[in-house]
Amino acid sequence: MDIQRLVLFVVFSFSLLMLWENWQKEHAPQTLTTITSPANVANVNAPIVSSDIKPAINNTLKKTDGVLTNGAQVIVNTDLVRAVIDADGGDIRSLAMLRYRDPVDTKKYLNLFEQSANHVYVAQSGLVGAGLPNHKSVYTLAANNYVMAANDNKLVVPMTWVDAQSGIKVTKSYIFYRDSYKIDVNYQLSNTGITTVPLQAYFQLLRDGKTPEGESSLVHTFTGPAFYTEAHKFTKVDFHKLDKNEAEYPKSANDGWVAMVQHHFVAAWLPSNGVKREFYANALGDNLYRAGVIVPEGDLKPGADITFTVPMYAGPQEQKTLTALAPGLDYVVDYGWLTPISAPIFWALQKIHGVVGNWGWAIVILTILIKLMFFPLSAKSYQSMAQMRGLAPKLQRLKETFGDDRQKLHQAMMDLYKTEKVNPLGGCLPVVVQIPVFIALYWALLGSVEMRQAPFILWIHDLSTPDPYYVLPIIMGITMILQTKLNPAPPDPMQAKVMMIMPVAFSIFFFFFPAGLVLYWVVNNILSISQQWVITRRYEAAQAGNAKR
Repeated sequence: MDIQRLVLFVVFSFSLLMLWENWQKEHAPQTLTTITSPANVANVNAPIVSSDIKPAINNTLKKTDGVLTNGAQVIVNTDLVRAVIDADGGDIRSLAMLRYRDPVDTKKYLNLFEQSANHVYVAQSGLVGAGLPNHKSVYTLAANNYVMAANDNKLVVPMTWVDAQSGIKVTKSYIFYRDSYKIDVNYQLSNTGITTVPLQAYFQLLRDGKTPEGESSLVHTFTGPAFYTEAHKFTKVDFHKLDKNEAEYPKSANDGWVAMVQHHFVAAWLPSNGVKREFYANALGDNLYRAGVIVPEGDLKPGADITFTVPMYAGPQEQKTLTALAPGLDYVVDYGWLTPISAPIFWALQKIHGVVGNWGWAIVILTILIKLMFFPLSAKSYQSMAQMRGLAPKLQRLKETFGDDRQKLHQAMMDLYKTEKVNPLGGCLPVVVQIPVFIALYWALLGSVEMRQAPFILWIHDLSTPDPYYVLPIIMGITMILQTKLNPAPPDPMQAKVMMIMPVAFSIFFFFFPAGLVLYWVVNNILSISQQWVITRRYEAAQAGNAKR
């Protein structure tokens, strides 16, 4: 294998990776119906509970069709989010991220939760059992507008539900915190009746199967439910698996959480560890899915009160924040099978950003540091390539001599390599060793929400979106052409043509990649060209000096 074939192999493998991810995306469940009004949205009554929690109440928990009906609404404004909570079910129907812009319409805020004609994604919770409020029950709101005051660190949004017949009163409160995407859901229950009521609370996320708007069709990222327990660790569930009822995930545990994951953002219910819980996920039809957790909360006896709280995180996948919130929550920032390499790479990137204050320059500096780390290997590779470049005229003469006799040509080439003390594979192995590191850096940049809306210089205002003027992809194409010129010329004319066409094709391919990823490739190519040019010139000068003696 010579260096040209290695490059072709790497490009072909990378292209296969992109095609495979795109195939997965194209074959994900598509929207089956167009939602034109809230009444067309499918819903359910309450989750199905396995028999080992409360067999006596299983009959009240059925998967039924329903709708997201609209009632009175309350608008909540904090320093980070703007939420819309509906009295029907007490759901969070909208959650705007005030520090992030919509990728399609940058004049709007990004909505993580949304109930619209194009997208359904809401957070729901309720109590299991007859005579208790679920996410179809109607609450009474205390006010219709809440704003976090400048000197307040939290904001409480209460709503009440009362059943005069049973004597049960429920106050459900959302608690928002300053400078935090964590939202606590607090239940306060009182029983003025004469019957003991067993309590179980469920917390779920209802979402359609659409990929978030603005995602590149060439870069596939996971969207769907995810679960975590200490026993099973991090488990992702594809929507199409739910459609086929083939999804595998932990059904019960004494720890863990459930989430809906999408590129750069996550919503997760985080019950306290040490309490028995049941997990569930279902396809509801009409391209709607739910995933949730059920937690027992004891018995509400006559004349008694019970209070419990379950937090929800709904916001960007900031690794430091996720790690502090719950064990394993940082796994939603998915680097795939190269996580052991990608995670420390991003850690280093964060440290550099802490010094320079610009993610673009942090990428440049990190790429330089990685290149320096592999300098000895790269030097050996380029030395071998320079030797092969010097042998190109002799190899061409051998080809002319032996013509189509492949066996004799191959033997003559091996004899020439032995005589000249050149290893034809010397330029390949060092490159192969570096490939996992650079792919890991690729995934670290792709999965990091910190790149979203992060400016670099001049025309690049968002490193997570493509270069608007295609300057970086064009520069990358030019650097690839220069690298091709520095490499030993392929003896095969067809292979030589392919090597010349590849930079153009690859540049067009990168027109649609995030600017941060293309920046990394450009810097790496420039450094490689510089190193290869110096080593090649030194080798040629040394050979010229030896020839004069």
